[in-house]
Amino acid sequence: MSEVVLYDKQDRIVTITLNKPETRNALSKDLCEALVSAVRKADDDVGVSCVILAASGKSFSSGGNLHEIKAMTAEQNMTPLQIEQWYKTGIQQIPLAMADISVPVIAAVNGHAIGAGNDLATMCDMRIAGEDAIFAESFLRVGIIPGDGGAWLLPRLIGQARANQMLFTGEFIDAHKALDYGLVSEVLPGDKLLERARELAGMVVGLPPLAIRKTKELVRTAQSVTLKENLDQAALFQGVLQQLEDHQEAIDAILEKRKPVFRGK
Repeated sequence: MSEVVLYDKQDRIVTITLNKPETRNALSKDLCEALVSAVRKADDDVGVSCVILAASGKSFSSGGNLHEIKAMTAEQNMTPLQIEQWYKTGIQQIPLAMADISVPVIAAVNGHAIGAGNDLATMCDMRIAGEDAIFAESFLRVGIIPGDGGAWLLPRLIGQARANQMLFTGEFIDAHKALDYGLVSEVLPGDKLLERARELAGMVVGLPPLAIRKTKELVRTAQSVTLKENLDQAALFQGVLQQLEDHQEAIDAILEKRKPVFRGK
């Protein structure tokens, strides 16, 4: 059996690929577990500075696995409490792992990103899309709600009005509308999608490794603190970063008009 999530590290870039094209990368239990494991593995590796999240086949992710969801009540007769625990120990581990990872994550979205697939894209720091990409918050179409953080994530990215329209209508939007909404930052031909993701990742890893992680932490915590608290955190980080060799190397390289060599020190 092939791996449901592929993990490939080259230089300081890890590419995590959803690999269940036969289900359009529906977020089944095994895929959720493998994805969380891959994200945690990348986060634990100090030799990683950027992650690309991609998908094999014609879809990024079709969302939750409807067969598994139906089986909860139709076959397994799960109680409300059991279903609650299923979410907490299953798919909800993905947004928690994505929130914890200390390096930037780039989503390369091809084809359908529907329901939980759309939410998975919103968990990433940067999102680029192929021209064939289709996005939707489709939970109401099957009589459920975003159980994976979509109601928290989407308004923060595209604003409450547009998020509400997607959430309450379940409408499908194409890549160019997603670009207009600010859900993605670039739209490219499908055959250029991974190439561009790797180019962006290369730009990230060309910067000082520790400063990358501190920037990610500063951006992440900014969502839940006051401006004063964020400024205090920034000052604290600067006090550390400006003592590092990489900071001096960056300045020297600019002044000497050469390419810097960063060592994570």
